[in-house]
Amino acid sequence: MTGKERAALRAQANGLEPLFQIGKGGISDALVEQTADALRKRELIKLKVLLESAPETPREFADKLAAATGSEVIQVIGGSIVFYKENPDKDKEEKKKKPAKKGKPLSRVKAKRAAAAKREAEEKKNKKDFYAKKRAYKSKTAK
Repeated sequence: MTGKERAALRAQANGLEPLFQIGKGGISDALVEQTADALRKRELIKLKVLLESAPETPREFADKLAAATGSEVIQVIGGSIVFYKENPDKDKEEKKKKPAKKGKPLSRVKAKRAAAAKREAEEKKNKKDFYAKKRAYKSKTAK
């Protein structure tokens, strides 16, 4: 992975909330499985190491988890660790979920004109309904 790619991933990870915490129990099989599942789903995740109670340093935890999950360590700062693992199936899933586009999007001017025409048609319809009701009321009262 190049430095630019790593920098872009660090920028994306900046707004992420940590998904898991590593504490006095260290790295368990359950944590490895959950981390691997999260990486499959999200590709980029952040973990938090509780510095006071953790038996090892965050860097050691990062290296062990990266080896266990097959991911890359993007960043270790303080107690935060960021991992990345590319999921080629994720792109296929996203393409399936996206709805097909219905033609070209309208320009702003065309969109405004279309909205104005729609409003005018609605007003015209309401006006016809008003006069129809007025005539019906007059014919009822005249009898």
